[in-house]
Amino acid sequence: MVAIFYKAFNKIVHEIDVNRLKDIDYEDLLWIDLAFPSPEEKQAVEEFFDIFLQTRQQAEEIESSSRYFETESLITANSNFLIQTGEDYIQEPVSFTLKDGILISVRNMELKAFADTIRKFYINFKAYPTGYHVLIALFETRIDLDADLVENVAKEIAVLGRRISIADELDEELILNISKLQDTTMLIRENVIDKQRVISGILKSERFPNDTSPKLSIMTKDVGSLINHTDFSFERLEYLQDTFLGLINIEQNKIIKIFTVASVVFMPPTLIASIYGMNFKFLPELQWRYGYLFSLGLMFLSSSLTLIIFKKKKWL
Repeated sequence: MVAIFYKAFNKIVHEIDVNRLKDIDYEDLLWIDLAFPSPEEKQAVEEFFDIFLQTRQQAEEIESSSRYFETESLITANSNFLIQTGEDYIQEPVSFTLKDGILISVRNMELKAFADTIRKFYINFKAYPTGYHVLIALFETRIDLDADLVENVAKEIAVLGRRISIADELDEELILNISKLQDTTMLIRENVIDKQRVISGILKSERFPNDTSPKLSIMTKDVGSLINHTDFSFERLEYLQDTFLGLINIEQNKIIKIFTVASVVFMPPTLIASIYGMNFKFLPELQWRYGYLFSLGLMFLSSSLTLIIFKKKKWL
């Protein structure tokens, strides 16, 4: 599908037919958004602008030189946009090409950042006179959405921390949730750093209009703040993980302590029973009328004495 945004009648309008490109004044073109483009639509745009659009494989390359670069007539930027699908997150690579101030974007998924930016078009169309402004607006919207993701993860970490502090029993679900949040935090951080690399390239460029500099400066600070927040969230998760493992060790130590005390308490009675279980011919209490009760009393007394000693030593 192709969405062609251009200036007409003192506002921004759009067409969805790629064949309409040749009927629109080139100076009025603002943004061509290729969402799930067919090979024919992609070829038509390439032929119209006399360019080669980035393939998905090229958009996914992580080298700095592949994320943002300029040629004599083009500016190309590639960035990953994070998408939440249920409880999981995936990254969708998006390619941007700027030629003569016209933005051309290629993507293969519906993205909230694009939908939100398009809504902004119709609210304040004068704020987007060129494709440069549209590109910056897209990244600005994406950074706001990333901030929401960071905030949501922070809330989940806080809830998880409370669960650990009040949990009567620790189960593997808690440690799995911690591990999952760690993966999510790392993915968000990677996504934010990807935006930082593209914005850094834009800041170094001399082609972007001067009136975009204030927004770029604010975006740079926002990205730095998000990176700090993700680092802090990861540290909190490591702390929760250490706390969980520490509580598990305490629980295991309690169990081992119970078995240790039980074994020590029953050692004296076992010794007494072993002595009276010997097959010697002459044992003083063997023929005694109260020998059996005497041995039971010794066993009880030895166990009780052991427990008293343990309590005085505060081992129980």
